[in-house]
Order: sequence, then structure tokens, then C-alpha cells
Amino acid sequence: MPNFMKGLVIAAASAAALTAAAPVAAQTEITVQRFFGTCDADWGSNTDVAKAVGECGIITSQINKFMADNPDIKVNVNTVEWPGYDQLTAQMASGDPPDVVTIHASVLSDYQQKGLLEPLEAVLASAGVDPASFTAAGREGVTKDGQIFALPFDNHAMLWHINMNYFKQAGLVNADGTPILPKSVDELLAQGKQFKEKVGKPYLVQILANERAAYTRALYIYLMQQKSDFFADPKKIKLNTPEAKNVLQMFKDLYDQDLTTKDQDYPAAVAGFSNGDGGAFLNGTWIIGDLDAQSHAEGNPLSGGGYAVYPYPQLFGGEPGYYSDGHTWAMPKKDRSPEQIAAIGKFMKFMADNNFDWSRTGHLPAMQAVIDSAEFKALPHRSTILSIADIAKPLPAAVQRQFAIQDIIGEEMSSAMTGDKEIDAALTDAEARVNDLLANL
Repeated sequence: MPNFMKGLVIAAASAAALTAAAPVAAQTEITVQRFFGTCDADWGSNTDVAKAVGECGIITSQINKFMADNPDIKVNVNTVEWPGYDQLTAQMASGDPPDVVTIHASVLSDYQQKGLLEPLEAVLASAGVDPASFTAAGREGVTKDGQIFALPFDNHAMLWHINMNYFKQAGLVNADGTPILPKSVDELLAQGKQFKEKVGKPYLVQILANERAAYTRALYIYLMQQKSDFFADPKKIKLNTPEAKNVLQMFKDLYDQDLTTKDQDYPAAVAGFSNGDGGAFLNGTWIIGDLDAQSHAEGNPLSGGGYAVYPYPQLFGGEPGYYSDGHTWAMPKKDRSPEQIAAIGKFMKFMADNNFDWSRTGHLPAMQAVIDSAEFKALPHRSTILSIADIAKPLPAAVQRQFAIQDIIGEEMSSAMTGDKEIDAALTDAEARVNDLLANL
């Protein structure tokens, strides 16, 4: 072998030995726990977030992108079935919670008041996230006892998702092509009858089986429209009121007059509206992206510009009022290294900086710069729902067990709708059950 070849072989061998001996760059590991479903078959390796659609696709792609941009951080993703709080509570009880977890703003108080969450001001500040950049609703949702306990990710609310093809058939469209929405309970019932006569389908599509949240959120919206301060004391609800009775009577009339779908759980109601079961679907911001996509698919009941979305109509006069919740990123208390805390800060900063991508789901952004941006306002249907960004409010921050309260109220409302209880009895029982729950915390 020529001498120069021997030199090359020796040099190559030396380089290989040095490479083998060199330590691999250490990775800081954090565990991120989330819901929003699993979709690894479609998006498990995607890092182009702009291509992703839907809650699961976007959040999966965002976390993939974060890891690609930060190779020194390993994110162990733990996906739980919605909402995952039983599992989170068990993890906290065992002393092994995740480092970052998605928590509804309405649930933060349950953990914060028990001292189970870290305040985040220092972590956010070190990462360059200023709470002044949050929307007012986002900041209110994560502020407990004057401190920030989570990064707001969005604000979401219930909406009317409308099949405009059916509304046209029913004669419920203005000259400018917008839907004619009711301005009172009497108009709501009259439109429901007109719709059913002309289209032959229920006016509303509702989630009424094995689902309590939709009923309760609607009640909150219409109580807020009537300026009912039903949680003036965060440890005691006031539900046996004329305002609450107005709402329950309205929903019972819709039910009794067959102006709504019945006996549909969440998946059935979503599929039902997509397949043309009725005129207006009472569901949240999170399905805007999916329904808009369906409206561009040939042969879908929503196709041909047949989809529109609006806030719940103002049926009780006065100034507008609206209820909203939100998703947040919180940091459970546990022992962590400085490197892990810094990695969590980077993760929070990434999610704040990329809030626009998440807003494509239909949720309202939690960052004021995004909600003010032309890019966000150019997304389909945002102009018709932006009004709730300024008026929507969560329940008072000190109200605990909001998911459990939601179930209790929804269960009692359902019993009134179906005639199992009189409305007054259902409201009395709901009030007593909620207050008993809050009194025994």
C-alpha cells in the first residue's frame, strides 16, 4: 500500500476512534401530558405545522417541530383520554406528575388551591414571555390569587354552527347572504317551526346523551346575557332564579316541540350535523376547522358555501354576555433540575410564539398580537365570531370543581328537558347538589 494511502487509513481510523469516544450531547428530558386525541398515523412525524389540520394534527405537529428545533430537549409525550384529570390527580398523589400538562382554565383552581401547581411568572420571564402579551380573557383564566399559574393556550366557547343550505331552504337568510338569527325566545321557537315545516328536519342539532357540558355552557351563556350573578359567592351557586328558569323553559320547549335532535351523544351529534341532520349545531370553537373543510368537499351537506358559524344569539335583550373557558399549559409541582425548568420555559415560549397555528383549529388565540393580526382575521369565519373575544368571561377564578359542577347542572337540566322533573325541582336540586359539593371541599 502506498504511504499516502496508509496515512489516509490511519487518519480515518483515528477520526472514527475519536468520534466513538466523544460523548453524545446530553438531552434534557421533560414529560408533556396532553389530551386532543391521537393521530400518529397521519401526523406522527410531521414538523410542517402549516400543513396540519384539526386539534390533534396541529398539537402533534407543534410538539414535533419544537423537538426538531431543540435537539437538546427530549419531550416524552403522554396523551391521555379527554379530559385526563383523574389520571393527573393520581399522578400527583403518587408524586410523579408530568412536567407540563394541558389543563382547562376552569380546572386550574382545583389544583392551584391545593398547592399542586407552580406559579409561572419566573419561568415565563426567563423564557421571554410577558403576561402582558396575553389577551384579557387568557390572562384572567390563568390568574389565581394574583399570580400566573399557567400559560394560556386559547379561549373557547360554544357557537352556532349553521347549515346555510338548509337555512336558505327555510327562508332564514338575509339579502346579504347571512343567516337570520333570532333576537328573542319567541323568535327562536318561531324560526324552529318554520325550519321544520320547510326543511323537514330539526332546527337544532344538540348533544343530549351522555354529555352534560353542552347544556351547562348554554345555561351559563344565557344567564350572563340576563346579567345573573349566579356565582356572586364562589363557594355557593344561585340557580333557583327566574333567569335560570327562563333558560330551562326555552330548552324544554325546543325539546317538546321536536325542534331539536334527541338522544345523540357527542360523536353521533358531530356526525349527524355533518350528514345533514339539522340546521344549527350547538358545539364549540374547536370544530370550525373541520366543518369548514367539509364545506369544500363535494357532495357534503355543507358544500357550496353551506357553512357559517356565529355566537349564540342574544335572546334576552340587554348588553351582550358570554361564557368561555380555555386550554392552558400548567407546571405541576415536583423536583426538577435547572435544565428541566429552562426546557419547560422554552416549551412555553414556543407555544406562545406559535399561537396562530393553534388558532387554526377554531379556538380564539390567547395572545393579543395574534388576535389583532391580519393573518388571524383572514382565517375563514373569524370575522363572525370575534365579537365574543371582548365579552366572553370564565366563571370567577375562585370557583372550584367546575367540571363536576358542569356535570351536576347538565344532569338536572336534562331531567327537566325530558320531563323527568319539573323545572323548579330540577333547579332546586341542581343548586343544592352544587352547594353541597362546594361546602365539603
